[in-house]
Amino acid sequence: MADSTKQPGPPKKPLTLAEQVMQQKQTYDQQAYQRLADSVKPKHNVLVNALNAFWVGGLISALAQIITLAFSSAGLNPRDAASATVIIMVFLGAFLTGLGVYDEIGKIAGAGSIIPITGFANSIVAPAMEYKREGFVFGVAARMFTIAGPVLVYGFIVSVLIGLIAYFLT
Repeated sequence: MADSTKQPGPPKKPLTLAEQVMQQKQTYDQQAYQRLADSVKPKHNVLVNALNAFWVGGLISALAQIITLAFSSAGLNPRDAASATVIIMVFLGAFLTGLGVYDEIGKIAGAGSIIPITGFANSIVAPAMEYKREGFVFGVAARMFTIAGPVLVYGFIVSVLIGLIAYFLT
């Protein structure tokens, strides 16, 4: 009965001394690189990151709520106040992205700055600004939806599917 642990093919010849040295050097270099990479890799504190996302996202949401209440107290009905608030929050997100402030907020808050509607504005304006030197058509217009485009496409598809399901079930 043949030994099943042997690999098919010709038997491997033993490594020469030079090959053994090169193999050990390569292993040492890989370990040294890994130690260097680990030493410069940022240390993530999940609790601090979660708290930062929570308070920044909450602050953005509280600002939106204040704006909504201001519009409501000025006489707008709740639906119009909400629409006006969305417009202002998208503008603020785009404006702060243009100034470079929203990226700094994102470094601190992570997902807390991405999830609100201001994050959507940032995802449209940031690529457009990055490619503005390529011109309006081939730079700004062509690259504007590189991040937000897939989100919009899948959002539309899911909303149509949910609408069809609701239509046929009710």
